[in-house]
Amino acid sequence: MTDQLTVSVLGTGIMGAAMARNLARAGHTVRAWNRTRAKAEPLAADGAHIAGTPAEAVEGADVVLTMLYDGPATLDVMREAAPALRSGTAWVQSTTAGVEAIGDLAAFAREHGLVFFDAPVLGTRQPAEAGRLLVLAAGPGEHRAAVTPVFDAVGTRTVWTGEDGAAGTATRLKLVANSWVLAVTAATGEALALAQALGVDPQGFFDAIAGGPLDMGYLHAKSQLILDDRLTPAQFAVATAVKDARLIVRAGEEHGVRLDVAAASAARLERAAAQGHADEDMAAAYFASFDPADRPSA
Repeated sequence: MTDQLTVSVLGTGIMGAAMARNLARAGHTVRAWNRTRAKAEPLAADGAHIAGTPAEAVEGADVVLTMLYDGPATLDVMREAAPALRSGTAWVQSTTAGVEAIGDLAAFAREHGLVFFDAPVLGTRQPAEAGRLLVLAAGPGEHRAAVTPVFDAVGTRTVWTGEDGAAGTATRLKLVANSWVLAVTAATGEALALAQALGVDPQGFFDAIAGGPLDMGYLHAKSQLILDDRLTPAQFAVATAVKDARLIVRAGEEHGVRLDVAAASAARLERAAAQGHADEDMAAAYFASFDPADRPSA
């Protein structure tokens, strides 16, 4: 291929591992690192080089892609990588970091001469593994050709939101989209919990709204995870959803908007995590409707 790149992937959790795998399958040279090395090791079977440190991972990279827990974690890892970063390298920052943290990350990029792209993605485990993510990206037009092969390997479409990654326009759009995802997830769990409590067959609910404006594929997808007890492996984990929900609430507060549904969703997810569901799919917020001692079988 003519656009073969060396891509450093820092963070190989659910999303990062899938992205690294698809980059390798597309013919790119992948150098992967994860704080817990065991999570990165399986990528060796796909041809990725597993690095022992962030600095080792980014050495000689054309593109650095970060998919870590949050903004502060990303900044810490990039500081560890700093000695080996090469000026002019493109940094694709795909962590859902929040509006406030993007400024700190962009400042780090400026200090080290990196070309910064704010590029969170929409999608969960399954579309990530299939290379069918939606990439939301902001960054300088004159440098986009350098990262286009990366976006093409991990996603089916890229939506450009601006020229300045530091403005966080892509992250802002990601938070808006995630606020909807979390609200629908919480509502799905509550509807099924109420059905359980009232002795209503969930299928009767699905039949009642079938084909109408209240029906949606996402409702059925999350409902089936609950009803079939398929909450692991997580498509999107409760613990990560808690973090995103809190970022959404904080963004609203900082801009004078009260987000009651997002705050309630965060509380439900935190309760589910405390009940032992932190590593399960975020649909497990369903169980937050019940006393742990009376956990129902969905």
